[in-house]
Amino acid sequence: MRQLASRLRSLPPSCGPVRLIGVDGHAGSGKSTFAERLAEASGGVPVLHLDDLATHDELFAWTGRLLAQVIEPLGRGETAHYAPYDWRARGFGPPRPLPPAPVVLVEGVGAGRRALRPHLAHLLWMELPREEAWARGRARDGEDQREFWDGWVEAEARHFAGDPSRPYAHSVVRQLPEGYEVLPGPVGTR
Repeated sequence: MRQLASRLRSLPPSCGPVRLIGVDGHAGSGKSTFAERLAEASGGVPVLHLDDLATHDELFAWTGRLLAQVIEPLGRGETAHYAPYDWRARGFGPPRPLPPAPVVLVEGVGAGRRALRPHLAHLLWMELPREEAWARGRARDGEDQREFWDGWVEAEARHFAGDPSRPYAHSVVRQLPEGYEVLPGPVGTR
């Protein structure tokens, strides 16, 4: 993990002074856990969770918010401020600051979407078949989220059918019984 962190820090900035690193994959594939571990190995770099920008009504229609609230300010070298969505209260909370750190991780389904790729220094894809990832996510979230997951699966499948991320990944990450394996992705092998 420290080798990956060092490699990512050595990349040229991609969004103003920031090396924006995307961590994408199917829901339940381990993106959040991996991003938190990578952030820790990178010295505590910030992690933006795309779940904070999505809403019940806009599972994938958060691109405008991300560009306006995060990408544009970071691109100018300014602190970004984004309003995280509260999934229980069904509304946006008070703004949170996101400083223009040398490395910022953006994790979530769609982190490698077409509109964001020009701003990414590197895209990591969590390699786990979607059915297995979705089963893990359903087990994690429990029976009370079953209806949400039914809608999510359809929405995610539509999203990746129209705007796939994996073909543009620089690296593919596989979770092992102990740690992770990071391999060249489709872009890294061209």
